[in-house]
Amino acid sequence: MIVSERSGEYSKVVSLTRTKIHLDEISDTLYSRPSLLAKLVKCFKKNAVECSDERSPSTKKKTLLTVNSTVVEKLQRTPRWSDCHCTFCTSWLSSSSSSLFVNVQQPKDNKAQENVVFIHGFLSSSTFWTETLFPNFSDSAKSNYRFLAVDLLGYGKSPKPNDSLYTLKEHLEMIERSVISQFRLKTFHVVAHSLGCILALALAAKHPGAIKSITLLAPPYYSVPKGVQATQYVMRKMAPKEVWPPMAFAASVASWYEHLSRTVSLVLCKNHHLLEFLTKLLTRNRMRTYLIEGFLCHTHNASWHTLHNIIFGSGSKIEAYLDHVRDNVNCDVSVFHGGRDELIPVECSYGVKRKVPRARIHIVPDKDHITIVVGRQKEFAGELELIWRRSSTT
Repeated sequence: MIVSERSGEYSKVVSLTRTKIHLDEISDTLYSRPSLLAKLVKCFKKNAVECSDERSPSTKKKTLLTVNSTVVEKLQRTPRWSDCHCTFCTSWLSSSSSSLFVNVQQPKDNKAQENVVFIHGFLSSSTFWTETLFPNFSDSAKSNYRFLAVDLLGYGKSPKPNDSLYTLKEHLEMIERSVISQFRLKTFHVVAHSLGCILALALAAKHPGAIKSITLLAPPYYSVPKGVQATQYVMRKMAPKEVWPPMAFAASVASWYEHLSRTVSLVLCKNHHLLEFLTKLLTRNRMRTYLIEGFLCHTHNASWHTLHNIIFGSGSKIEAYLDHVRDNVNCDVSVFHGGRDELIPVECSYGVKRKVPRARIHIVPDKDHITIVVGRQKEFAGELELIWRRSSTT
């Protein structure tokens, strides 16, 4: 149960779930988003109370307390009414609820010399890697590396628990349990996109001796000015309440308006077969739909909490992770960013460079948040292989 209590200008969160959740794991953007309408309503209520007190002097003033609570139901492992009941969407029900889905590609003799962990971004899945990079690696790479592309908690074919708050701790523990422990990884390279960059840096900070190289694509790192609330600052930077360009408008709606965001997510995900059919119809079946499948195969609960608790909530943590990588993780750090990325500005990658001077920055002209990989997968696969070879010789 998440309870937001407001009294005056102060607010706090109390949580009770099936697992212990520390308060600093929950982003305050979940329950505190500045709103002009809310301020007007609050002002109206205050004036109404003052008028009431003037009319009834003998009436004692009462402290107003507005409580907004959300109860996260603990459901059995069965398809929910809000989910599509197709085989793809319910595939996680047949697997262990304590383990993520991991797509593995390894040498035929199972004797890989090194491991590479791929972490996808927000509203995506492991197919972002398996459909683009995996087929385009050289025969030499396929015979020497084991590739592990994970579906994050709440996405793709991984479990989507309704009683989860999708905190950074939960995501990390699931990756450690499902990838590092299950496949007994002593050392590994990490390749991460967008949201995945935060988890990759957190993994590097927690397992400094195991990381051989870190490759970040469009990392959402915003240098927060001193004296500013980090979570609120990151939310305003990523979702500035603008109607143009379309990407900014979509980010604003998804971040600020909970009920609208959840409704859109619910409708899209439940009807993803129809959307995929329309896409094939409009493109005359010339477009592969793996990106659409990854975009739609999640729940509104997973997307909402991951957005706030990881992307916005990491505003005060990612700087410490970068400091730790700079000082304690002895590995190659490479950063790629599309020159036309409208979702995450190029300045974020330059910010990583300022924090970790040894990081190599690659700005790819005329590419955006997705086409930094999609459309140049053969070229990017070669760039990754070069990074891994370089890391193995140092």
